Amino acid sequence: MNQHNITNESLGLALGLVLIALIVSRKEKLGLEKDIVWSVSRAIVQLIIVGYVLKSVFELNNAALTVLMVLFICVNAALNARKRSRNIDHAFILSFVAITLSTTLTLVILVLSGSIAFIPMQVIPISGMIAGNAMVAVGLCYSNLNQRFGDNRQKILEMLSLGASVKVASAVIIRDSIRSAMIPTVDAAKTVGLVSLPGMMSGLIFAGIDPVKAIKYQIMVTFMLLGTASLSTIIAGYLAYRRFYNARAQLKEIK
Repeated sequence: MNQHNITNESLGLALGLVLIALIVSRKEKLGLEKDIVWSVSRAIVQLIIVGYVLKSVFELNNAALTVLMVLFICVNAALNARKRSRNIDHAFILSFVAITLSTTLTLVILVLSGSIAFIPMQVIPISGMIAGNAMVAVGLCYSNLNQRFGDNRQKILEMLSLGASVKVASAVIIRDSIRSAMIPTVDAAKTVGLVSLPGMMSGLIFAGIDPVKAIKYQIMVTFMLLGTASLSTIIAGYLAYRRFYNARAQLKEIK
């Protein structure tokens, strides 16, 4: 199968797609021109830097450096998940614990099962996929907790006044928040292969790998994303709900 090579010229031509987005934004007065230019510029710089860093890490093939890269990914994922965490104190720590635990457990299972080898070329990209999915799920869990605690404030106060514990008063909210946070991952699993050909599968096929083998890898990815989303949201939800109450088990003011 022919190997494809993306040249600087082909990238320049592909930039025309961004120009289309800019033209649409200007014509429809969406006001997104600056955001589009900034996001594209930032993506280019970040990817170039990451590309050279990964090239060096892959060549070194050092276990300690691989672990540090995984931790670096988890830290950045936690920082981004924290952005949805208003009303939740110490959200970075909570996010880091949830994302790191779920990512680590998933990686350990994949390595022990022989699905991937503990080498930078396999561990780091997989870690990025796992932590990125956990980041989105945790962020959605925080958003849902904030919304539901605000919408159900009176109901919670009534339950507390009748003697219910903080955990009992929050049980339905925690459960619904976790469920809502997992919906995007569950829906993506339902339509994989029918609506979309995911990144790993498409990349492997594009690189000339047998489609059947590529499908096996994508099935593995689907399993790990579902597992990571469920574990990370459960950890984040049960760590975060207590932050909506003060030391006297009184519901705080929701902003």
